[in-house]
Amino acid sequence: MAFKRFKSLSVAVFSLFLVLFSSSAMANEGKGAEGKFDPGKEMLDHIADAHEFHFFTIKHEGGHDFHATLPLPVILYSPQRGLSVFMSSKFHHGEEIHNGYKLVEHDIIPVKEDGSVDESVKVFDFSLTKNVVQMFLALTILFLILTGMAKKYKKGQGLTSAPKGLQNAIEPVILFVRDDVARPNLGVKADKYLPYLLTLFFFILVNNLFGLLPGSANVTGNIAFTMVLGIIAFVVILFSTNAHYWGHIFWYPGVPVGVKFLMLPVELMGVFTKPFALIIRLFANMTAGHIIILSFVSLIFIFGEMTKTAGIAFTPVSIAFAVFIYLIEVLVAFIQAYIFTTLTAVFISQAIGDHHYEEDPHH
Repeated sequence: MAFKRFKSLSVAVFSLFLVLFSSSAMANEGKGAEGKFDPGKEMLDHIADAHEFHFFTIKHEGGHDFHATLPLPVILYSPQRGLSVFMSSKFHHGEEIHNGYKLVEHDIIPVKEDGSVDESVKVFDFSLTKNVVQMFLALTILFLILTGMAKKYKKGQGLTSAPKGLQNAIEPVILFVRDDVARPNLGVKADKYLPYLLTLFFFILVNNLFGLLPGSANVTGNIAFTMVLGIIAFVVILFSTNAHYWGHIFWYPGVPVGVKFLMLPVELMGVFTKPFALIIRLFANMTAGHIIILSFVSLIFIFGEMTKTAGIAFTPVSIAFAVFIYLIEVLVAFIQAYIFTTLTAVFISQAIGDHHYEEDPHH
């Protein structure tokens, strides 16, 4: 009981640290052109991709602000200017021009000597942004954890003896995906798709959890990330189809001919809406959670601009709600990985079809 209380207290303290960390950063950064706090701009900046990990900014009256950042490599290719490789720190947070390029918000644009946009130059940005770096970091950690577990199983630990360490935490999850996601939906073909489903589940989960760390990127809240996962799922679904599946799409059995023509565009559209639903569901849920947390934190500064007393009085309420939503987000990280994996398994099973059942045209 005491250990459970200690864990709950640890989570609460860590969550409070996250909120206060975000509050400090937002207080120093979220000023608009007129010196007023702009919550909309601040939220979009926090969830957007960038060419650096930006933790916080300390304003100085002299104009020399201190930015706590981790610069990332910038890789640009232009048919007119060739290849340019340098660190994002060369931009000095958008204040300077480097190699004929300037950082505006989160985009790099080609400029002339006078600083105006050079429309004649086309740029392809292959930079390692914070989303890309964090995704590879999460993938590396996941690879090391799972390969380490595999080595233990090869030595007999977990087979001839009780599992230890991370085996105790991850093995039940693997069995859950196999027994409650793959087998109920895919039946005898579950083992064929299990490696893909497990990779999908853990890859989404580890990126969801990484996105909750202070100063990290919201990778799964990026539409490009979820789109790639959706396209991969779409390809897997298409390669799993057969004549039985397409027969139900183009000439649905068991219904009148007139209805067949009405159902054709609906069924054909369903082929594309399934991966689209996967893409939007994960993107929207992970983005919404971060925005809600930032909204509660923003209320401190919105009330603070009215009166200092109101800002101080509302701070405990805002922090309490932000911590509550943060704890829910930890749960959502697992739920969204589960939902994406389960729906993918369901769509694959629909593509495989059931050859033992055909609709009776007399019913």
